Amino acid sequence: MKRLVHYAMLAFVFLAGGAQAGDADEILGLLDDFLASAGARSAHERFWAEDLVYTSSRGTRTTKAAILASFDEAPPGAEDLPGPVYSADEVQLKWFGDTAVVAFRLVATPPNDGPVDYYFNTGTFVKREGEWRVVAWQATVIPKEEPEEP
Repeated sequence: MKRLVHYAMLAFVFLAGGAQAGDADEILGLLDDFLASAGARSAHERFWAEDLVYTSSRGTRTTKAAILASFDEAPPGAEDLPGPVYSADEVQLKWFGDTAVVAFRLVATPPNDGPVDYYFNTGTFVKREGEWRVVAWQATVIPKEEPEEP
C-alpha cells in the first residue's frame, strides 16, 4: 500500500510539472527510511538539517542537536528496545523549487496489541549541496475518537 501511495505521488509530480521524479523518489525514500529506523541515532543524523526547527505533538520546540543529545543521554541498549513501528499514509508532496513540503498522516503501531496512534506531520525539505534535508517539522496528535454514550 505504501508503494501505491508512492507511485501515485510520482504520477502527480509528472502531471503537475513540478520537480523531477528523481527528487520525489528521493524524498519519499528518505521519509520511508527514516520512519523505518526512527529509533536509531543514524536515522536522525541523516534526516534532519543542522538548522532544524522541530515542533512536537506536545507543543515543544527542539533542534537537531537536542534530538541527537537525547540518544547520548539514553541508557545503554535503549535503541534496541522495541518501540512503535512508524509508517506514513495520505502523503502529499508540494514543490517550491529546491524546497518541498511533505504532509502525511503518521501511523504509530505499538510493539504490543495496544491502540494505534495517529499524527498529522508536515515537513519542509530543502535541497542543499545536492542533498535533501528537513529544516522544519510539525507534528500534531490526532485525538482518539471518544466512545459515544448510550
